Amino acid sequence: MSFILNATLEKDCIQLGKLQLCRVLLMNDSQFPWLVLVPEKQGITEIHQLAEADQGLLMQESSFVAKQLADIYLADKMNIAALGNMVPQLHIHHVVRYKSDKVWPAPIWGKLDAVPYTVDKLERTVTKIKSALNLV
Repeated sequence: MSFILNATLEKDCIQLGKLQLCRVLLMNDSQFPWLVLVPEKQGITEIHQLAEADQGLLMQESSFVAKQLADIYLADKMNIAALGNMVPQLHIHHVVRYKSDKVWPAPIWGKLDAVPYTVDKLERTVTKIKSALNLV
């Protein structure tokens, strides 16, 4: 069975590229640098459902993405979460947080309406992130 990205993730995100296991998505909300990793394994809803080797690879890719985002955006904190309450397909959020952001220290979910990227800001953000993650 080939991989199909969940329709909500498709609608809410910009696809940036792929790592070895995961598709890399940028959440279309310019208020937070916010990436989503989606393991390209069909029918998986939980990390424990992945093969052991893929669990390890997911952790490596997640840690790599978190470090790169923290470095390029000078994060005060990285929020990393796999909720899946609204979108069952396994996906891991990586959100750059600042002590000065609008909802600190609360979680971001359900607090603010998304503010989509402008064309110029999206282009700059995509270039910066793709370069940091070595995505083509």
